[in-house]
Amino acid sequence: MSLPAMLQGRLTVPVVGAPLFIVSGPELVVAQCKAGIVGSFPALNARPAPQLGEWLKRIKGELAEWEAKTGRKAAPFAVNQIAHSSNDRLEHDVDVCAEHEVPITITSLRAPKFVVDKMHAAGGLIWHDVVNIKHAKKAADEGVDGLILVCAGAGGHAGTLSPFALVPEVKQFFKGTILLSGSIASGASVLAAQALGADLAYLGTRFVASAEGNAPEAYKQSIIDATAGDIVYSNLFTGVHGNYLAPSIAAAGLDPNNLPQSDKSKMNFGSGGNTEKKAWRDIWGAGQGVGQISSAPPAAEIIDQLRREYEAAMGALFTGRAAEAA
Repeated sequence: MSLPAMLQGRLTVPVVGAPLFIVSGPELVVAQCKAGIVGSFPALNARPAPQLGEWLKRIKGELAEWEAKTGRKAAPFAVNQIAHSSNDRLEHDVDVCAEHEVPITITSLRAPKFVVDKMHAAGGLIWHDVVNIKHAKKAADEGVDGLILVCAGAGGHAGTLSPFALVPEVKQFFKGTILLSGSIASGASVLAAQALGADLAYLGTRFVASAEGNAPEAYKQSIIDATAGDIVYSNLFTGVHGNYLAPSIAAAGLDPNNLPQSDKSKMNFGSGGNTEKKAWRDIWGAGQGVGQISSAPPAAEIIDQLRREYEAAMGALFTGRAAEAA
């Protein structure tokens, strides 16, 4: 296990709230950090660009005030940077995050060395999300501190590999922090991720359906109503394969069972995709763990439930082992 020092003693459950395009904002991030998990948001959610600095001041200010009032330590927060040519804000946003000493940066698509160097110089950590061994090795070579293994069933952009394949292979060459993503929606699944060798579980869809999540009520209800069979894997909307809710695809006038392939050379992330119907705004991302979600309470309640489930699963596991030994 390789848990960063800045997280030790500050988590109630070993979970990171994944950055959710459009959905994650200061309200959700602050609620997650107060409740004891790493909260995060995509830099591109702060629009126009000058709003990014305002959000960072607000998040740091509210967490500092809460710590002074309670005498407790909040979990650190993270900002996601989309490292792709369609993101014309990347250098600006990284500069702003370095200025505000953002504790953790999550990079997606590629881990450009200038982001790693800039945020390390500002005292921060870099976690990079990957879907295969090739990308994991490249990110490791560029000096990232953690790898987010986005496995089959994860919401939004996701890979196809089983975590039972990807985690052990990555651990053969990478000694930094391992985060696991893919259909994790309960405390028992968080414990299972650790049993497999991950340090932290990475949850996104569960927090779309939260009181603080900036998602339309119809989106939240669609997650509550959905099962794993309602998840469609397609590269049409951004040029990269991802998992989406079939009802939202149908509502956009498309056949979720007969979607065309996208031209990968036209990948576009800065505006939510490269089709008339935009990913995240019109076409809603979700992971295969939706069948475990039945409500959209405040984030603090979700995290407390995860903690209770995690502890119950651990207790049941060790009680079972004790019974077998007897």
